[in-house]
Amino acid sequence: MSTDPLARLSSLEGVPSAYAAARDGIDVMLRDRGLRRTSPETTAESLLRGAHASAVLEGSASSLAEIREGAADEVAGDAVRLSAELLSLAPALTRSPLQALARIHALAAGSQPADRRGRPRDAAAAERLRAVGDLLTATTTAPALLLAAVVHAELATAAPFGSHNGIVARATERLVLVARGVDEKSLVVPEAGHLALRAAYESNLRGYRDGGPAGVQAWLLYGAEAFAAGAEASPLRRAAD
Repeated sequence: MSTDPLARLSSLEGVPSAYAAARDGIDVMLRDRGLRRTSPETTAESLLRGAHASAVLEGSASSLAEIREGAADEVAGDAVRLSAELLSLAPALTRSPLQALARIHALAAGSQPADRRGRPRDAAAAERLRAVGDLLTATTTAPALLLAAVVHAELATAAPFGSHNGIVARATERLVLVARGVDEKSLVVPEAGHLALRAAYESNLRGYRDGGPAGVQAWLLYGAEAFAAGAEASPLRRAAD
């Protein structure tokens, strides 16, 4: 009989209530502000804001205005290229997650030589990627937000590709929300939530990697806070304020 790989994490102290509150906040925002304001342009704006935030976290110095003007630096250009095709990969993420992850990296690393795109660094990295793929196809009762947070941390800390691992991790987190029905039109901007909480984001990722069970729990609690911040960064929210 198969076991739920996220059962233990989803029952850690403080985690169930934190993720229930984060999901409730997202649902309220999407329901109350989104029904009459949702358009393809709103989704595109959310994706652009997310690409900018993710690029800044990856070291880009480009502003959102510069990206809009087509004057982005290489890192921001990579993030924008990925964002343009990201949502088309949602079906593959649950059916063929390793192919989806390879494609996400290939898009993000479009400025790199072809032989470096979409391929894990080595055998150990390939094994870590397979573990992430197993999580994405596993049967679990854990909240989709928690799955997204765990997949994000696994990709960011394992760094399975030769470049762009942070951008890949954050894009995959967003895509999990789409694929699992939390935010089908991708109006939440989780990347902006991480940028707004940058110091906590970076320290909690280190804790996830190096801090044992306490570090994992801290990352999960941080993740719920970041999703709430990502909902606040939605173009739906900003348009209504």
